[in-house]
Formats: sequence, C-alpha cells, structure tokens
Amino acid sequence: MARATIELPSMLAALVGGRRTIVVEAATLREAIEVALEVHPALRVHLFDESGAMRQHVLCFHNEGNSRWLDTLDTPLTGNDRITFLQAVSGG
Repeated sequence: MARATIELPSMLAALVGGRRTIVVEAATLREAIEVALEVHPALRVHLFDESGAMRQHVLCFHNEGNSRWLDTLDTPLTGNDRITFLQAVSGG
C-alpha cells in the first residue's frame, strides 16, 4: 500500500470537514479514489455521474498527468502520490 494525498477544490472542502486534502492508503489510483469516497460519500455525487463515470466538468490529475490520458485508473501508486481534483466553474 502506498500513501496518496487527494487535493480537493475549495468548493468541496465543506464535504470533508473543511479540509482541502485527504490522505489515503491504497495500491492504485482507483482504490485511492474509492477509499476517499467510502470515508466521504458526499463527494461521489460531485465527482461522478449516475453511471459511475467522472463528471464531464471534473478533471483528475495523478501527480502531473491527467487521468483522462490513462488507459485505466488501475495505475499503481508509488508512494507520496498526489491526486488532484479540479472542477470547471462557469458563470456570466
């Protein structure tokens, strides 16, 4: 198991007790996200749609790489990985 820090946008901080980061232990990127969602289930609706796919307006970066460029979220974690979620915000 590797340690990963999940970074959240400020608009989601209230869902995790006001924090912007969550530290998890997991073997893969997918597992790290699932661990975070188990501990903080209110995040799921903001990050994933009803089919389980990441919402269109959400970006997820594993270290410096966009997860959309990966073939799978089963990418192994190596230790001290950073997973960053960003949400597009629009307005007029």
